Parts: sequence; structure tokens; C-alpha cells
Amino acid sequence: MNTDTHAAHADDHHHGDGHAHGTFSTYMLGFVLSVVLTAIPFWLVMSGTLPSKQITALVIMAFAVVQIVVHMIYFLHMNTTSENGWSMMALIFTIVMVVIALSGSLWVMNHLNSNMMPMHQMSGMK
Repeated sequence: MNTDTHAAHADDHHHGDGHAHGTFSTYMLGFVLSVVLTAIPFWLVMSGTLPSKQITALVIMAFAVVQIVVHMIYFLHMNTTSENGWSMMALIFTIVMVVIALSGSLWVMNHLNSNMMPMHQMSGMK
């Protein structure tokens, strides 16, 4: 293989494979969105701005779902045109799985919280 064909192969390596690639600006936009989507829930928890813990948990879950979508779009390059739309099907499947996991986790934590033995009853036990 001479240097001309190797250079031509190297040029086509990233453009002819059918996969989407991001630019520096799209990666930076994804990074900034991820930082903002992490900082806002952290601030909500630390400041106690929202009136109840349930509302805070729901808002944090919403930010988590949005952040997952941001990662899938900006870092995994999933859209309707890449790979004949299968990336969009993977995105929808991921969103459904995240909703099931988050709602199931909240249901389990709520169930455990309401059915755990209160601390004042445990102090009377010997």
C-alpha cells in the first residue's frame, strides 16, 4: 500500500462508515447541557427551594431523564436518520426503561419508608 492510498483510506475512514459524528461545538454543547442539568438538581437539593421532598424527587427525575436524552443525542449521536432509524428505536426503548426503573425505584423506596418499623418502637424493644 503506497502513501497515497493509505492517505485516501485514512480520509474516508471517518466519513464513509455511515455513522454520525459530532463536531467540537456539538460535544461542547452536550457537555455544557450535562453540567447544567447536573448543577440545577444539586442546587435544588442543597438549597431546599422546593416545598416538599416528593416534588424535589420528581423534578430531579425529570432532569435525569432529560440528561439521558442529551447524552444519547450529543455523545451517542442518536437521531432519526442514523442507521435507518434504529437509533430512534433504541432511544425510545431507553426512555421506557428509564421511566420504569425510576418509577419502580420511587415506589420501592416509598413502600419501604411507609412499612419500616419506626425508630421510637425499636427503642422500647429489648
